[in-house]
Amino acid sequence: MEDGSSAAIMIYAKLRKKRQMPGGFFHLEEEKTKTRVFGYGHGDHIKLKDEYGNIWMGSAIRNADNSIVYRFRDPKGNALSGISSGGNVTLRDDRGNTWKGFID
Repeated sequence: MEDGSSAAIMIYAKLRKKRQMPGGFFHLEEEKTKTRVFGYGHGDHIKLKDEYGNIWMGSAIRNADNSIVYRFRDPKGNALSGISSGGNVTLRDDRGNTWKGFID
């Protein structure tokens, strides 16, 4: 009986981990210009700020394969979007520039 209950706990723990809202503290850098963007948030409420003072509002959606899709917009209509897997993030902006970084 003890083996069956511990297996149930393991299954529960794995499901619970998968259901957590995606997010955390973001550290991103554009590859060419080395412009940095950083910020914090979870789910539909993520706020990033670049080194020029621009604010990027965004959201995160978890896929069935546990990867996460991120979408951000600034007040000027510029967009960043991409995916993360395992804490590493890769985004692209409207001009095709690549932003890479990680989430704590």
